[in-house]
Amino acid sequence: MRGFRERADVAAVQAWLGEHPVPHGVEVVPLGAASGRRLAAPLVADRPVPGFERAAMDGWAVAGAATFGASPGDPRPFDVIGMARPGHPFEGRVGPGQAVRIMTGAPLPDGADAVLRAEDGDEQQGRLQAHAPTTPRRHVGGVGEDIQPGDHVVPTDRPLRPQDLGVAASLGHDVLAVLRRPRVALCVTGDEVLPVGRMPEGAYIVDANGPMLAALVARDGGEVVDHAYVPDDPQQLTEALRADVDLLLVTGGSSVGTEDHAPRLLAEHGNLVFHGMAMRPAAPTGLGTLGRVLVALLPGNPVSCLAAYDLLLARWLRRSAALPGPWPYRAEEGVLRERIASALGRLDYVRVRIEGEEVEPLATRGASLLSTTTRADGFVLVPPASEGHAAGTPVTVWRY
Repeated sequence: MRGFRERADVAAVQAWLGEHPVPHGVEVVPLGAASGRRLAAPLVADRPVPGFERAAMDGWAVAGAATFGASPGDPRPFDVIGMARPGHPFEGRVGPGQAVRIMTGAPLPDGADAVLRAEDGDEQQGRLQAHAPTTPRRHVGGVGEDIQPGDHVVPTDRPLRPQDLGVAASLGHDVLAVLRRPRVALCVTGDEVLPVGRMPEGAYIVDANGPMLAALVARDGGEVVDHAYVPDDPQQLTEALRADVDLLLVTGGSSVGTEDHAPRLLAEHGNLVFHGMAMRPAAPTGLGTLGRVLVALLPGNPVSCLAAYDLLLARWLRRSAALPGPWPYRAEEGVLRERIASALGRLDYVRVRIEGEEVEPLATRGASLLSTTTRADGFVLVPPASEGHAAGTPVTVWRY
């Protein structure tokens, strides 16, 4: 309980995380579960879309040359010999002087090479009078008009979007090979912590960090495969540290108190690379490895937990999941309404509210006050080289 002898520079920790290996692997998922995932390889068309010539308008399928010269005063006559609808093609052949009534999307019958629009003809008792000409290929969608065999239709350098799934389905895919999501385990420690769903009572508190971290992990492309509650017991915590995942997030017990076992146990059984960060909040954060597993020791105070995750773990997870940027927050410029005080050598994560063009700090202390993040519009970062920002200073707000 003597505090930290030294604190790691956040930029140095971020650089270490930037070099830490990311997991690899491919999994096959149903098409409906692939939204937001990254393809393991570009999706290349093996067939044309559409695979048949089809009508692009409602009207009649005809030989276009037979309509040349048609006008309201000199119409061209045709015998209507049938109908073609989407999914129900006309099975015969269109001969000279013949037409087939056709709906948009229906296959073009053999012998026809154009569609006469509904407004350009008049049908009475099986006889069509064409009042305007149509040229061959007019109002016809050709084979492969949308996609040609060999086309690279969906790349690997961005998450799959809803329209990408539509294209994949049009090529006949019902599953896709995507990059495996980083597997994450949550270990919530503390004798005082109750599982989600319990009512807080007496000296007990309900786990707020677990649901928050699970949502953050999902946002950043990871998959939570285990969510355990562990008391302040070294033996049980040692077992929890042996999780078979890519990333283990341990909340609580990360500082230097008598019940803060996690840093000592990680150092004994693995490698405690950093313990204590030059940042506020979240100074009692630790990072290390246990075998191939990246282990993050996050403070139990919720705002500290959020700040440590945002500034450190989000970027590693997003890199692992091939997602862009260190986080998904949008930057917005504003002017400080009040002064923000800081200390040289420390990075400050300050929750703020935006009113017009003014930025109001909500709290620079109170790492357990999670409600400040729900009242906040975002946060401002005060770099280690600054002692703070005076009122009226332009700042960048990262919007939640």
